[in-house]
Amino acid sequence: MTHITIEYMIMLPMLILQIFLFPLTASWLMNIWVDSRRTLALQDVASHLGSTIQQLYFSLNHKTISAGTATYSPELPPFIENYYYTANATLHAVSGSANSSKALKITLTLVKTKITATTLVILGSNVLWQQSLFISNSTNAVVNAEKLSDGTIRLYFGG
Repeated sequence: MTHITIEYMIMLPMLILQIFLFPLTASWLMNIWVDSRRTLALQDVASHLGSTIQQLYFSLNHKTISAGTATYSPELPPFIENYYYTANATLHAVSGSANSSKALKITLTLVKTKITATTLVILGSNVLWQQSLFISNSTNAVVNAEKLSDGTIRLYFGG
């Protein structure tokens, strides 16, 4: 009879530990999986937005296109799993010379989470970036490109 008591004394803490350990582990693994899924979706949106900006720039950069403004709605999802996202960008010269290409670094943030995604778009030397904010669930979630008379192309988000 004492063997059964010893077995219960050994097994009871193990059973109690499993009751708490398995749900916590499952919850932890699910949170990692959900964050990974959201990050992947945000990276996909960042890539699409960067491609859109690059295509707008190259479309207007042709010599046969005269000065004017183009507005494009990139048809991105307004929400990623019920969270909207924002995007902003910064323009940097690729090298030190004045006529070098410029890189536009676009950073997207999933609001109310810690998830971000970044993409880099290489553009020509005649590009300007106007500081602006892209809000995914806004009616002004567009990309604007304005070709000036001197051939400079100014890009910005919103209306």
